[in-house]
Amino acid sequence: MKKKILAIAVISALALTAAVKPFESKKEEQVKDVHAYMQQLLDAHRELDTNAIFFSATRCKGCHGKDPMGIANVTLDGVDINLFDDWETSMMGLAGVDPLWKAKVRHEVLTNPANGTELQDLCTSCHAPMGHFEAFYKGQQHYGLADLEDDSLGQSGVGCLGCHAIGTEGLGYRFTGDIPYDTNRFAYGPFPGPMLGPMQLYVNYTPAYSPHVSEGAFCSPCHTLITHPVDLEGNSTGETFIEQATYQEWLNSAYPEEGSQCQTCHMPKIEDPVKIAVGYTGLPGRSPYNLHTFSGANSFMVNLIKQNKAALGVNASDANFDSTLSEITRLLRFNTVDLELGSPVIDGDSIAFPVTVTNKAGHKFPSGYPSRRAFVSFVVKNQNGDTLFASGVPLANGMIQNETIGVEPHYNVIRNANQAQVYEMRMGDVNGNPTTVLERGYVHLKDNRIPPLGFTTTHPVYDTVRIVGAAETDPNFNRIGNFEGTGADVITYKLAINELSANVSVSARVYYQSVPPYWLDEMRMFAAPEINTFLGMYDAADKAAVMLTEDSLEQVILPLATTSDDSDELQIYPNPVQMSGAVFIDFNSPISNIAVFTASGQKVNCNLVKSDGNRFEIEGIKTAGVYFIRLQSGNKLFTKKIVKSN
Repeated sequence: MKKKILAIAVISALALTAAVKPFESKKEEQVKDVHAYMQQLLDAHRELDTNAIFFSATRCKGCHGKDPMGIANVTLDGVDINLFDDWETSMMGLAGVDPLWKAKVRHEVLTNPANGTELQDLCTSCHAPMGHFEAFYKGQQHYGLADLEDDSLGQSGVGCLGCHAIGTEGLGYRFTGDIPYDTNRFAYGPFPGPMLGPMQLYVNYTPAYSPHVSEGAFCSPCHTLITHPVDLEGNSTGETFIEQATYQEWLNSAYPEEGSQCQTCHMPKIEDPVKIAVGYTGLPGRSPYNLHTFSGANSFMVNLIKQNKAALGVNASDANFDSTLSEITRLLRFNTVDLELGSPVIDGDSIAFPVTVTNKAGHKFPSGYPSRRAFVSFVVKNQNGDTLFASGVPLANGMIQNETIGVEPHYNVIRNANQAQVYEMRMGDVNGNPTTVLERGYVHLKDNRIPPLGFTTTHPVYDTVRIVGAAETDPNFNRIGNFEGTGADVITYKLAINELSANVSVSARVYYQSVPPYWLDEMRMFAAPEINTFLGMYDAADKAAVMLTEDSLEQVILPLATTSDDSDELQIYPNPVQMSGAVFIDFNSPISNIAVFTASGQKVNCNLVKSDGNRFEIEGIKTAGVYFIRLQSGNKLFTKKIVKSN
């Protein structure tokens, strides 16, 4: 053993010597900086607790943080992409200080005190995994919020070893914070042939290559959460409840087969070869290089923590927070959803606008913690900018205009302003009433979150990620006809023409929220330091929903009125018409448009032949049945029913 340690020390010393040589041509003060930096690393090593399984991410900052020389942890263009700064202001880095999480844990404990200790053990296993598991490895029986307050390791959230020390045993089948940590002091990474000496010397860990760190199953222990519900008295129901199943949502998609993992989006790669350790210029550049931005959708909480960082004991710079917020915005705007506002279809005295929302994420949209929701805003205005119809309008206080008390249903067709398409998972307690108390979640009242591309109801994990409520039977939700897996929802906004003007503009937008106000209603019934702290921060925060994408139609010309079938202005004959015959139209005024529809509103492809004046001949109605001929003259719409006989 002594020989082995000596060899490591010699190798490391040689590496240090070699690392200094390239700097000899630099300015003298720069060389001094490097020597001082190396001395700091050695001093830190002397203070290392060799009995500890984990250590704070600040131990990694020396090599994997910002390089004062601008050589390591930069792109070929010199852009700083160091791991520590990107991680520090991500929700991974902030997980242990997240004030909403702490408030929610306290809320759950106060709701069911008998389970308080176990609840805290469960919640800290993913939000403060290094502090949690370190305490258990050292013989501690429990690890809760009080332990976290005095533990810098826990407060560092999901630090470097919180991921890089995860082993392979049972990955993809171990959930709810059951993380298979390898306690043999290996730090697993994605690059073959890692340089061993420096990490062994400074942090007593051996870097090792393993492909599992780049696989979706690597994320499964904390991104599938199965709870054990209790009734309103706190008694166990003996059943389980799927609170979060992001990993299974990804499994039930087209992305695993095409090789897209969780890391593909949340740790995007760059192809530049990057030297990944400061001071070791002889290291080869590693490529592709995964950025450690861990971009998700929770810009609200990142910004809230930024605004309250002093009170929360967070030392990260505003610049690092702004960089993280920029990455989240990029992901939300370009990699989350598409929206298309289709051409309107006139149906008698109504006009229908189809809106298609397509999920571009590798899991349901939205996914994760049950408070997340997205919604569609659809607005029609006249030429003067006055609103004629509005559904799903976001308000500055975080609510939706005309928001439903309780659970908003899923809609295939929206007809009035009190209806809005809200994509969310809503929980119910043992009595079927909506609840935000996680431990009381007993039944899914609704889950119309848009599935990912390729999602099917026949996949083996579907029972874990079911569509619940009216979306399950919506023919336009994740399907076209009998084909499943579109990853899209088509909503039809059907409005009465007589309630609109002749010239309108139409817009549709998709909005996203991490923490809508209703989610905190039950929490507000309790008082505790964690709850009071968070609610004070929340009430002072900008709660406006984040707009993800939009589409619009300008100057849609609509008829002002319609006539009945017995209008003398419009003559259609013969009626009924024989199967082999044509239909003739006589009309006294100029005609701007003619169309034929089935009784169900589908447009018919047929030939319109103008003979003389305002007389038209229609050919090609091939099937017997009831049809409607609609024509527009000026700002008026005329409709006439005809029958095609055998």
